[in-house]
Amino acid sequence: MSQVVRFGVSLEKELLARFDNLIEDKDYPNRSEAIRDLIRETLVKKEWTKGREVAGAITLVYNHHKRELVNKLMDIQHDFHQLIISTQHIHLDHSNCLEIVVVRGKPGEVEGLFQKMRAMKEVKHGSLTMATTGKSI
Repeated sequence: MSQVVRFGVSLEKELLARFDNLIEDKDYPNRSEAIRDLIRETLVKKEWTKGREVAGAITLVYNHHKRELVNKLMDIQHDFHQLIISTQHIHLDHSNCLEIVVVRGKPGEVEGLFQKMRAMKEVKHGSLTMATTGKSI
């Protein structure tokens, strides 16, 4: 386990009060854990901007009755197979499906895959959740 270092932080009273409210809203046990998460989040964003290998999840919601769409999404996934670790298909209701595509690779390639999938005409919603491989955090 790594060594814990204590340090002080000076903040305006109003900013600290807002931070404490955020901590309470998100159920953090203490300020230290909230600060750790903020630092990690910033480091993950840096990984994405520096072009290091990253991980993430693409989520899409679409109407599965649009057969051409399903086939096109599958073709795109095959074109980017080297980035895809896993996929999960969830039936939300009779017509709507949620597709989760877990990815790992260079940020530009992952974002390219996401943009191609999200840009399909019948995709109702798409998002890319940036994550990390954990190697540099």
